[in-house]
Order: sequence, then structure tokens, then C-alpha cells
Amino acid sequence: MDPTAAEVAEADRQFAAWMRSNLARAAEHFGVTVAGEPVFGWRLRSASAPANSPDGCHWLRVVSEQIQWAQGDWWTGNTDANTITGIHKPHVVDVVEWEIPEVRRQRAELMTYVPGRPCSGSDALRADVDLPSGWWSELRRSLDVIRVTPTARIRKDEPAIRKAVRDALGVSIELREWETVHGDLHWANLLQPEFGILDWELWGRGPVGTDAASLYCYSLLAPRTAATVWDAFADVLDTPTGTTALLYVAARLQHRVDMGDHPELAAPLRHLVDELAT
Repeated sequence: MDPTAAEVAEADRQFAAWMRSNLARAAEHFGVTVAGEPVFGWRLRSASAPANSPDGCHWLRVVSEQIQWAQGDWWTGNTDANTITGIHKPHVVDVVEWEIPEVRRQRAELMTYVPGRPCSGSDALRADVDLPSGWWSELRRSLDVIRVTPTARIRKDEPAIRKAVRDALGVSIELREWETVHGDLHWANLLQPEFGILDWELWGRGPVGTDAASLYCYSLLAPRTAATVWDAFADVLDTPTGTTALLYVAARLQHRVDMGDHPELAAPLRHLVDELAT
């Protein structure tokens, strides 16, 4: 029997309270003081907040996962991203892990604080956002820095990508060009008014154009901003390689829609795929 809405809400309340306690435990370990309300990640799997220390303001983040999944590139992505320099992003200064034996493992990361506010409260942009030309130039420059950063990390390998696209969209793609990508470039991970990029769990090698395609697909509910994204990255998106990247991202987002996330994206995603497949 499926849980009722009230039961789900109560389970979420209890899990969020537990994540707050994890954040407090991490703050005590690092000798910092949580200085704001936590920001919860996808399905409450992470909790983050500003934190004060004698050295100034930091950002404290705790992620929790079932033990069998608490490993691999994504688990260490934020720390591994310390190797990326020359762009505005957090830098992890300390890490600690602990676990509930045979149940869950927690990883806390103390990071440098990057000022600004997210461009959106959710991954998908639901209203157009006005950003200066300098912001867009810095986005393009930052993605250019990322794309040439050497790494052995892989966002998702070719067989998995091809299967995901075939299963979600019913089309086949060929992957010929790869680059280093942020891997989860959406509007909640981009800061304004001062530019910055957050959340580096999933960065690694991916199809050329993945980041531009991701930002475009997450903009489909805000047509004017979507057009601005397209214009800013037309040399990437309006190519056969860009079409491949768009289909890959559309498949990834369609999977999220099928899981109950952003159901309003279903129609514009289908329209985009139909246009790309003609």
C-alpha cells in the first residue's frame, strides 16, 4: 500500500530534522557556527548553510546516502573540483565522514563562501531572468575553462548515455566529441548578481555541449531567457554535436519528469525533441 500524502510529509519532516542534526554535528566538528536557515537539496539528500568561523564566512554542506551508493566520482565531486581554477566557485577546505553502520553514510564539506543568490529557487527557470551582458560573458568564459580542464572523471559513459536517450526518447545518438563539463548546470546552481557556479558533484567528461544544452532545457518555461541562452551558445547548440547534447539532456530531464520532478517540463521537452528529430 502506498503511503498517504500526510505520511510522506511526516517522513520528510523527520528526515529534514535529522539532516539539520547532521549539519549541527558537522559544524561542531569544524568549529564553526551555522549562521542561517539550511538549504535542502534534491529530495532532502543534502543540507547546506552559511557558517561563521574566526576566519570569516564559509559554506557548510552535508550529504547523506545509503552506504552502497556513497562512493564513486559523485561522492567526491566537490572536493575533486578544487583542481579547477580560474573561475568563481567554492573551494572545499575540509571534509569529514561518518555513518550509521549498514544504513547511511554522511559526508560534510566546509567550503569557501561565494557571495550572491541563486538565479532560481528551483532547477527549472519558471520566469525570465534579466542578467547583464557581463554575466553572460563570464558564464561563457567559465565553461571554456571547464571544458579544457583535464580529468579522469566521467559524468556518464557512452553506453549509459545512448541507452538513456533510447529508453526516454526512442531515438539513437552517436557520441563523437567529449569535453569536461559541470554536468548539472541549471539555474539554482548559478549565482547573481556576481557570477558563480555551485554544486560540483557531477562534473567530469561528457558530450560536447552538455552544459549549454542543460541550461537551455532548464530554461524552456521562460522563453525569453531560453532565447538568450541559445543566442549565447548558438555556435555550440546549432550544430550536429549540439543536437546530440540537447537530446542527451532532454532524455535526462524526461527521466526526472517521469520521477515526478518538474512535470510542467514534459510538453516543452517533447516539442524540443520533435523539432530535433525532424
